[in-house]
Amino acid sequence: MHCATPLAAVLLDLDGTLLDTAPDMVRIVNMLRAHESLAPLAYADLRQYVSHGSAALLRVAFPGIDGVRFAATQGRFLELYREHLVVETRLFPGFEQVLAALEAHGIPWGVITNKPGWLTEPLLRQLALYQRAGCVLSGDSLPVCKPDPLPLLTAARRIAVAPERCLYAGDALRDMQAARAANMVGLAARYGYIGAQENTAQWPVTAWIDSPLDLLAWVGLDRIALQLPAGAHS
Repeated sequence: MHCATPLAAVLLDLDGTLLDTAPDMVRIVNMLRAHESLAPLAYADLRQYVSHGSAALLRVAFPGIDGVRFAATQGRFLELYREHLVVETRLFPGFEQVLAALEAHGIPWGVITNKPGWLTEPLLRQLALYQRAGCVLSGDSLPVCKPDPLPLLTAARRIAVAPERCLYAGDALRDMQAARAANMVGLAARYGYIGAQENTAQWPVTAWIDSPLDLLAWVGLDRIALQLPAGAHS
């Protein structure tokens, strides 16, 4: 399933959609647990919370921790994460080809995340993606963040593409709610950080994708783009 008329822009959530950031975030959570003489938690048990940010991760890792200690633990987590943003973090498989194809065909792409800018920008810069993106909006770029549609509408304005000609891909309910409210095609990334407890049948998605490569059909590039070598971006 995809649009009869190809879309003109690709907008993306960051954690769990464009980038596989879970290995680095989970590693730091377990570093903090080790400091408290606690055994590490299984990667699979923590991965599903990564898209919901550090607070959600830490509430699972340190259940029952009081407010003051929680704030201190979260502060330490963010400090360590900022220092080790890109150890194992990578583009999800297929995304280098997707971005190269979009760029080769003049289709703008951008990032809209609830992650704060002081983490988003250095993360994208270290992966040489920041300068390639047509726009980057972080959780603190505007007075509101997803599920409010304003970040998506602002991104569409910045890349000069009408919202209804944009797709927004994400791996959380708030991503699909924002896309629906912004009148964009909302594609939910099944490969992302979605927990078994999520009632995904109720998400307002246009369609599900199993791989970043599935995005190409929505912008009319399904076959041509795959012939590009992985490093062929301008």
